[in-house]
Amino acid sequence: MSTIEHLQWRYATKAFDINKKVASEKLEVIKQAFNLTATSYGLQPIKLVIVSNNQLQKDLVSVAMNQKNIEQASHVLIFCIQTEIDEDFVTEYFNRVHNIRQTPKAILQPFQDFLISDFEKKPQEQIEAWATNQLYLAMGNLLTVCAMEGIDACPMEGFNPKACDDLIGLSQKGLKSVLLLPIGYRAENDMFADFKKVRKPIADSIIEL
Repeated sequence: MSTIEHLQWRYATKAFDINKKVASEKLEVIKQAFNLTATSYGLQPIKLVIVSNNQLQKDLVSVAMNQKNIEQASHVLIFCIQTEIDEDFVTEYFNRVHNIRQTPKAILQPFQDFLISDFEKKPQEQIEAWATNQLYLAMGNLLTVCAMEGIDACPMEGFNPKACDDLIGLSQKGLKSVLLLPIGYRAENDMFADFKKVRKPIADSIIEL
């Protein structure tokens, strides 16, 4: 299929086949794609938690408005922000740049100092809002990657992040959950699979100058 055909094929899957699991090599593609997602400044203030424990998936249903596809899915991806963006976090990034690209630290230092100073001035709410924006980039990227790999998915904002964090123990890891993405393979009886896509005409959604 072409790229557009893959995107036409995908939909927010409401029922998964509990007997079909995403293979480890496909899961590796998803991991790599998440890690390769573009983020502001390249800082990657985000983490992906991959849940494959069925009991934990069942427990997640109760914090996600009883959406049963979470329990049926092969895996549930939890998109999280890192809450502590401080001098150590920024410095670690620039050390990676130096080690991987061999960029002299004298060249990196001014930008490093700017980012450290800039984040020190921001309130925590603004930092978390900035990090959350990066997660939506990652979600969009993985939805496309899943479609290209023939993996079904259902993006979710409809859950209780605090309850999810408590259930998984995310706060102890310096994380907050923002989005959920159950993945797997559509059940044969999911009527939503046959629904036609409802989108604006291209002329109403694109402006060419």
